[in-house]
Amino acid sequence: MILSNNILTIVTFLPLVGAFFILLTPGRDEVSVLNIKRIALATTVVTFIFTLVMWGMFDSSTADFQFVQNHAWLGDVIGYRMGVDGISVLFIVLTGLLMPMCILASWDSINNRVREYMLLFLVLETLMIGVFATLDLAMFYVFFEGTLIPMFLIIGIWGGKRRIQATYKFFFYTFTGSVLMLLAIMAMYWIGGTTDISRLLNVDFPPEAQTWLWLAFFASLAVKMPMWPFHRWLPEAHVEAPTAGSVILAAILLKLGGYGFLRFSLPMFPDASLMFSNFVFVLSVAAIIVTSLVALVQTDVKKLIAYSSVAHMGFVTMGIFAGNIYGIQGAIFQMISHGFVSGALFLCVGVVYDRMHTRDIEAYGGLVERMPKYAFAFMVFTMANVGLPGTSGFVGEFLTLLAIFQVNTWFAILATTGVILSACYALWLYRKVIFGALEKESLKSILDLNRREVLTLVPLVALTIFFGFYPAPILDATNASVQALVDQYVAATGIEPVVAHVDVSAPVAATQATEAAEPAHASH
Repeated sequence: MILSNNILTIVTFLPLVGAFFILLTPGRDEVSVLNIKRIALATTVVTFIFTLVMWGMFDSSTADFQFVQNHAWLGDVIGYRMGVDGISVLFIVLTGLLMPMCILASWDSINNRVREYMLLFLVLETLMIGVFATLDLAMFYVFFEGTLIPMFLIIGIWGGKRRIQATYKFFFYTFTGSVLMLLAIMAMYWIGGTTDISRLLNVDFPPEAQTWLWLAFFASLAVKMPMWPFHRWLPEAHVEAPTAGSVILAAILLKLGGYGFLRFSLPMFPDASLMFSNFVFVLSVAAIIVTSLVALVQTDVKKLIAYSSVAHMGFVTMGIFAGNIYGIQGAIFQMISHGFVSGALFLCVGVVYDRMHTRDIEAYGGLVERMPKYAFAFMVFTMANVGLPGTSGFVGEFLTLLAIFQVNTWFAILATTGVILSACYALWLYRKVIFGALEKESLKSILDLNRREVLTLVPLVALTIFFGFYPAPILDATNASVQALVDQYVAATGIEPVVAHVDVSAPVAATQATEAAEPAHASH
């Protein structure tokens, strides 16, 4: 009982406990640095275990918020309100999963200011989990914007040669859009009289207000995703960030935008979401096609994967604003899958970068001869990035395309070209790096994955394949909450639901009806 009542607080703030112990660890000698790394790793592992415990305790049969805590803080305006539903719980588990891998990926590559580096990652973990766990609109903004600070420092201190320019562009883009969201939050408090998200979900915002509120939130969330053409900050941030920074940026921070659309735009501003849906579809299709074409001409491995992330987020926004259960389920699944697939791809880039200190695609070739284990892992993640059936990347893309096809056939056809384009750039990258003759002298002594790298990549390989064949754990966890969101959206907008409910007995009934009709047809 005590655990269930406080599980969210434990999961959210446990990383800060680890950060506190790191602060108390004296010295900067080799032993002290090793202890700091061990504290960071142990903290993130224990936090991940608690996220799994929370997922195990989660009741997927209801759409209600669970593990709710509600305590007064700043009068009636801001409260300590925590809770999760099927939309948010899996993002917390995803965050918990990837943080230990980020610590392991930084084990040998980060050698300066290790204390500050590990400290920032633990603070960042608390802020990211807080975004998904809070049920207070003001606290959401604090957590949402707070993630900028540690990531700004991680890129700015431990990044590449152009890290300063990348950090300022990253900060300028994301903070500028969020100022408008802050104004929208204040307007929502004036209209609804509360910052409690669970209560605001039942507030009927006037249609005129919905338009401006939707646009204000869109200004922030579209940059965070990022949607085309608000993505210009992302490739530079990825290229200059250290490996673990790129992993978190692609796997978690980009998902804050999609989560915001699901938590606020669709349920709270349904009329505006319907009105702007075609606008979102156009930007999504543009993201899928344009950034895929840009990815085809990249010479930097990280930049290619960064543009790939923008293209995949196009499927997410399409699915969300399709407004049916296939689209929203597919969008959530795509975000979860993209989280560990894109994170794994950046980890793979980090493996060879740590050995060769270059991200130039032309610097590689024939790695399969020296690194067969690496080649296999990279192949799995490349296939998932393409959306090959049997990998987790297929499920989300298929569901979102199915959803948009039922809303607008032309958008579906155009979006499907992105699947072909992704195969072009992903397979080209794999061929250039992995296959071919091992001719470069610098590569002839390169070593395959070490034990730490295997420990980092094997769980992600397993998850990519497991959820490709058996997506039920994710779809079941989100189903009730997504169904409630779709029902609310359909009721608010008055649209005729294309797919409002999924009836698993429908295919069976249709088959039985067909079989019954066949003898009658034959008698004629």
